[in-house]
Amino acid sequence: MEGSGTWQGLTLVSIVTWICLSSYLRLTQKVRSLVQPWVARQVVGGVPLILQIQKHQSGVLDAFFSGLSCVVSVPFYTAFLPLLFWSGHGRLARQMTLLIAFCDYLGNCIKDVVSAPRPSCPPVRRITATKDEEDNAMEYGLPSSHTLNTVCLSGYLLHYVLSSFEHEDAAIQYYGFALACLLVALIALGRIYLGMHSVVDIIAGLAIGVLTLGLWLTVNEKIDDFITSKQNVSSFWTALSFLLLFAYPTPENPTPSYEYHTAFTGVALGIVTGVQQTYSQFHHEGAPRIFSPELPVTAYIGRVVMGIPTILLVKFCSKSLAKWILPTVSNTLGIPIRSTTYIPKLKLDKGYANGKNTDETKNSVGYSQKLCDFLNQDSFDIDTGIRFVQYAGLAWSVVDLVPSMFSYFNL
Repeated sequence: MEGSGTWQGLTLVSIVTWICLSSYLRLTQKVRSLVQPWVARQVVGGVPLILQIQKHQSGVLDAFFSGLSCVVSVPFYTAFLPLLFWSGHGRLARQMTLLIAFCDYLGNCIKDVVSAPRPSCPPVRRITATKDEEDNAMEYGLPSSHTLNTVCLSGYLLHYVLSSFEHEDAAIQYYGFALACLLVALIALGRIYLGMHSVVDIIAGLAIGVLTLGLWLTVNEKIDDFITSKQNVSSFWTALSFLLLFAYPTPENPTPSYEYHTAFTGVALGIVTGVQQTYSQFHHEGAPRIFSPELPVTAYIGRVVMGIPTILLVKFCSKSLAKWILPTVSNTLGIPIRSTTYIPKLKLDKGYANGKNTDETKNSVGYSQKLCDFLNQDSFDIDTGIRFVQYAGLAWSVVDLVPSMFSYFNL
């Protein structure tokens, strides 16, 4: 236990040190000044190839590549993962959740550090068939998150299937690998065809994805063992999640990337804390799995019918509580806050948003204000905390509250 506590402490101290040093040395700006011009030239130089590919456009291809992009998007995975947890494949669901969270954080960090543009539209024709794609188009380009995520998740899924069922047949391994490569290739081609990325974005996504997958396959069993059987898991992961919010780099201009990573960092925290508390009850390796006599399809459908409304209700309640509690606590502690979406009062009332609406608040600023000044921020966006809490609550309900309901109703 002492060894575990030591590395946990060292990890958190290292992140705090990185936050302080990177802010003081302005590392983000320095890296951006070196990398961004080169990437921007590659994006401009890749436009003719994109236009050449888009000459073959058709309604069928538009629908195919748009649909394929939706299937491998983060919102799709977010909706799919609860179903995977409830099917009894807890280890696979845990690993895919944490892997998506890691990929999302890493990819968005690199995007906002480099702050490289997407292909210019026009002349490139950009197809955004969904609201999610419209939001994606507002992000920076390098690397392609869809490509990065597909490499990691398809690669890990292939590894999990082959290792779980101990397939030694070379033909099965070959066809599985070929299928994963085909999916990655279609996603990469689709992102170019849709005008969302240039070739340099795709190459970066592939390279980072392969490196990330290799790293994850090395550490995934240790991470799972830590979550399911070690001490101080919830407290460590809470502190880690909080620090990761501060460690995120500041982009050249605001984008939705920070919102995406905040949501999935909250999801990871909710999953970890919930699984750590209920592993021996609901998520152990001997838990009933779908298509088994203990969990027939009819019972699984019952789980879905009961579970989906429950987690949506928890998400709504978590958001409402966060909107009430977080501003009150922040103002009491003298932490200057603002809101761009969730709380109109904080968007309109600049005095309140800056934490200076009363003399009492002015006198209570102290170290909180110094922290804000150190991080070069006039105020903190309370929407970040609200978003984090609501998705953490949603994820916790997926692995703790809802399985408890399944147990009560014998599902």
